[in-house]
Amino acid sequence: MKSLTMSTLALVLTASGASAADLELWRLDCGQIEVKNLALFSDTYNYAGQQRTLTDSCYLIRHDKEYMLWDTGLPKALLGAKPDPKAVLAPSLSKDIPTQLAEIGLKAGDIATVGISHNHFDHVGQAASFAQATLMIGAADFAQFKAKPLPFGVDPGLVEPWLAGSSKVDLVTGDRDVFGDGTVTILSTPGHTPGETSLLVRLNKAGPVLLSGDVVHFEEQFANRGVPPFNFDRSETLASMDRLTGIAKQLHAKVIVQHDAADISLLPAFPKSAD
Repeated sequence: MKSLTMSTLALVLTASGASAADLELWRLDCGQIEVKNLALFSDTYNYAGQQRTLTDSCYLIRHDKEYMLWDTGLPKALLGAKPDPKAVLAPSLSKDIPTQLAEIGLKAGDIATVGISHNHFDHVGQAASFAQATLMIGAADFAQFKAKPLPFGVDPGLVEPWLAGSSKVDLVTGDRDVFGDGTVTILSTPGHTPGETSLLVRLNKAGPVLLSGDVVHFEEQFANRGVPPFNFDRSETLASMDRLTGIAKQLHAKVIVQHDAADISLLPAFPKSAD
């Protein structure tokens, strides 16, 4: 009988739900966005005349003694700024990521990996605070930082260390087992952007957690099939919605919609964590 390769072993562990590593997951507050015209988030007129405040969530994962960030929220330049009352999309930030890390005894330099769900400014905003880390991002999304003209929401200046080659980037295609043991998996879920991804975290006690990226912005969009008109591909978005709901059903996973304020309470309030 042939010995198991690392990739085969990871698949076995993932299928069985086994986890040798000690895992911990924190939700970080990475800002909020006041939306004055919610119709921007559905091409089927679901939200005509509505307003809503989106949460901007980031996540810290401890895998044994190694730390990974998932998304880095709004740019630090917004720290303390008041939302523009005239703007259709008005972002604000009350606390940056390094300040929150310090509350649990960590420094920016302790972060080994920064995983990015997609390339929009509200998900890569503080990435440069962790230039020592390896940036893991969908290859198609990283390519858009060099596009002319730039797509909606893309600001290359926010990832300058990696574009300049002074920091290490790991371009992701398809799914990726981050630690090689099936505990943390980047899932290919394109549509919102061409390289959009989500994250599956298999916690030891709390069970599987799915972090949505921007496959949807609100929980109800899984049912009402609301697709923002600025998404890269409508059919891929719908397929990615189906993939996440299918995984959640199969694994009995808790789905966290990163922009949905109602989902904040699904994880412990910082500085508490889920394990």
